[in-house]
Amino acid sequence: MDEKLIFVISPPRAGSTLLQHMLGAHSEIFTHPEPHLITPIAHLGYYDNVDKAPFDHINAAEALKTFVEGLPRGEEDYLDALRAYTNTLYGRMLQPQKESRFLDKTPAYALVLPFLSRLYPEAKYIVLTRHPLAIFSSYANSFFNGDWKTAHEFNPILERYVPAMARFIREKPAPSLQVDYETLVASPADELARIFEFLGLENEPDAVNYGGKAEIREGMGDPINVKRHDRPMTDSVEKWAAELAHDASKRALAEQMIARLDEDDLAIWGYPKAAIFEPLSRAGASEIPKPVLNRYTFKRRVMLLLKKDIHNRFHGRIIKRIKYYCDVLLRE
Repeated sequence: MDEKLIFVISPPRAGSTLLQHMLGAHSEIFTHPEPHLITPIAHLGYYDNVDKAPFDHINAAEALKTFVEGLPRGEEDYLDALRAYTNTLYGRMLQPQKESRFLDKTPAYALVLPFLSRLYPEAKYIVLTRHPLAIFSSYANSFFNGDWKTAHEFNPILERYVPAMARFIREKPAPSLQVDYETLVASPADELARIFEFLGLENEPDAVNYGGKAEIREGMGDPINVKRHDRPMTDSVEKWAAELAHDASKRALAEQMIARLDEDDLAIWGYPKAAIFEPLSRAGASEIPKPVLNRYTFKRRVMLLLKKDIHNRFHGRIIKRIKYYCDVLLRE
């Protein structure tokens, strides 16, 4: 199955949905919205563990490790079993399609790359990088109404994703191609040709004009801006700089985030620490990014608003009471 799988590796809001639409416009590539097949099995306890589960996950992890030790080929047998599960699901999703490749774009995979590359060492990995502060600006404006502080408290994505992806780029445990978002939107035809060559596919230049071609069903990680256009646009490349130039508190937080990142990791991403704030010098009167508002982001904002300090708010007590009665009624 390895030869049929393509993984796009990126943080949230790095432009991976745009890349997914363009690649999905190729006649040999089928894609589906963020299936999250890999993340759960990466945390079964052999490689990594969850913090909380409705069973004793600590004992389960120890039992699993002991069980795997008793298998004839140990870890390789365990990987074969997990691969049989994912191969079945990937294969049966792809089977009725006319395309020959399955593209999985799930940003959370970037945090389990050591496991994923052991599970599929021969699959093709497209590693999408972007200016780190452009990523965080898009994340905060897409999901947190432009509130950088709340976004960072909820998920410090730069501190989590930059080191994980840098390690993968550096060590190359599987066939991979690094793609820079800013270069992709500036020269989409050239970048697509490079990607298709890496994938061993015929170049289809018209995939740049993805509008109406790659029909990707809505799901987790729905497109937020990509459907507004039919092809890549460069208008959002340095909006983050204008945002920081006009907001001292956001710039201070940005400086703290960048300071926590390793210089070598940023360099391998293509954004040396010494030059990372350089775009601010030409921000001038550039348009400041506006929070995204559509059905998807509206639902997310309502959920975050209701979740905030829920244990100390009136509706939290009501929800807990409803949950109690639901648990009683549904208990077997």
